[in-house]
Amino acid sequence: MGTYAPAVVAISLTAWAEGADGVRKLLRPLVSVDVPIRFYLFAILYVIGIKLVAAALHRAIIGIWPVFDTASLAIVPFAIAISTPFQAGEEIGWRGYALPRLAARMGFARASLLLGVIWAFWHLPQFYIADADTYRQSFPVWAAGVVAMSVAFAWLYVRTVGSLPLVMLLHASINNAKDIVPSGSAVAPGAFSLNASRVSWITLGVLWLCAGYLLTRLSSSDLRRSVTPA
Repeated sequence: MGTYAPAVVAISLTAWAEGADGVRKLLRPLVSVDVPIRFYLFAILYVIGIKLVAAALHRAIIGIWPVFDTASLAIVPFAIAISTPFQAGEEIGWRGYALPRLAARMGFARASLLLGVIWAFWHLPQFYIADADTYRQSFPVWAAGVVAMSVAFAWLYVRTVGSLPLVMLLHASINNAKDIVPSGSAVAPGAFSLNASRVSWITLGVLWLCAGYLLTRLSSSDLRRSVTPA
């Protein structure tokens, strides 16, 4: 339910308000794959680039390299490919339904931030599930990173004129490649503690440097008009 509820709600609300034609318009971006290759590269490499820059800064600031998880690198491409279609369960709801409707009222820049907060709190139960890798880790630090990533999702969505496969690919890449430089604290401090690892804080800073630049691009009037609600 956590994986598919956003899409189920989005489709249900659209069917109720706009009927079958509205649902077809909502789902049509699922086949929008004819976009420049640079956006595919952005979707795949975004989190990898963030993590590597954070690792380099960790080395420069603290004097040591953070932990690298290279053991699973060989399976990351396959994991991304396999998991990308399943991201439709969230992305139909977040970027397919909610983002363009929020942007119609407040522009994509502010909409991306608001949706990021909603998206982060949607995941809060994971911080209380014992088998989850986020169990009792710092939710505020993690959530701040999610809001920054929401800006990147919105930028990619706008630049590809509403392509859902591209944001699904970005989502899958983040989920499967983020642990090349693990950010979790060795001691679980509690969900609302600010006690996060140093690499987590550095990664958060890099995420927001990237988000700050992308927010300036989302604020431009030409981008704000380029995608309309389904």
